[in-house]
Amino acid sequence: MYKRIIRPLFFLIDPEQVHHFTFFILKLITKVPGVSLLLKKKYQVTNAKLERTVFGLTFKNPVGLAAGFDKNAQLYNELENFGFGFIEIGTVTPRAQKGNPKKRLFRLKSDKAIINRMGFNNKGVAEIVKNLKNRNKHIIIGGNIGKNTDSLAEDYTNDYVSCFKALHPYVDYFVLNISCPNVGSMEKLQDKSYLLELIKAIKNENKTATTSKPILIKISPDLNQIQLDEIIELVLETKIDGVIATNTSVSRETLRTASKELSKIGQGGLSGFPIKDKSTAVIRYLATKSNKAFPIIGVGGIHSPKDAIDKLDAGADLVQIFTGFIYEGPSLVKRINNAILEKNEL
Repeated sequence: MYKRIIRPLFFLIDPEQVHHFTFFILKLITKVPGVSLLLKKKYQVTNAKLERTVFGLTFKNPVGLAAGFDKNAQLYNELENFGFGFIEIGTVTPRAQKGNPKKRLFRLKSDKAIINRMGFNNKGVAEIVKNLKNRNKHIIIGGNIGKNTDSLAEDYTNDYVSCFKALHPYVDYFVLNISCPNVGSMEKLQDKSYLLELIKAIKNENKTATTSKPILIKISPDLNQIQLDEIIELVLETKIDGVIATNTSVSRETLRTASKELSKIGQGGLSGFPIKDKSTAVIRYLATKSNKAFPIIGVGGIHSPKDAIDKLDAGADLVQIFTGFIYEGPSLVKRINNAILEKNEL
């Protein structure tokens, strides 16, 4: 039904508008008594064999929703009905910001892909904390944090630390977003010496809390092997808890969409099916070169159960979906979990 009826209708509407419309509809229908229960019955797979304990947290299943979908922590309780094992909110910045000028979200239908240059649009950490106070305790929540676009370079660390402190009581793990291609002045965040400084500041803040929370970094799929070696060194040196591989790509290689159309769209991060293999290759390299020294969350181009299992086989401990959720529909979560169970039975 989703691919035959709902998706074609949604794809007639501007992507950003349909995103907000979907949120409104889901909020509305789940207020009707019994709807949440019906959604859970249809989409959730409950089986102890799906449980994964990673960086000290027990996930009811290994399939999560990537950051960027529920930026402002408005829909995580409702999205849990679709069977996710965890949901990552954000990217969250200290102050609210509108992001980049519209139009900034584009579908590449023939590629099963999306290009976005949203620019960390969000309502700011104070508003997001308010939303998280309505949290259903059954779902693990990750907090993806970043800097404000107009922050000076000397204030980057303060931005991350202030988000970390504010969100700390309300999320289960943190992700330092150091790789988004849609925010200006990110060069400093690619510098290893600065990342050591940033991670040290976050870890020091973590030590002062009653309970420490896992800290991960999210990396680009466009890194070369030398840069990936630096990431491995960084993780081992700082002893952070893991890596999310990967963010969106600036590459436009192998796309079916006409170059004229791509030129018209302009800059932005590419997500979806075209970055599937690139993301999996990064996961495999990190896992193999480090001798699986740290957990990896695999994300990028998962549109089928096989795509998810390929990432798990490459060395990912958990996976996340985003663009595949939009193109393939909510049943993708259930299909992945069922495929994992079937594989475990072999």
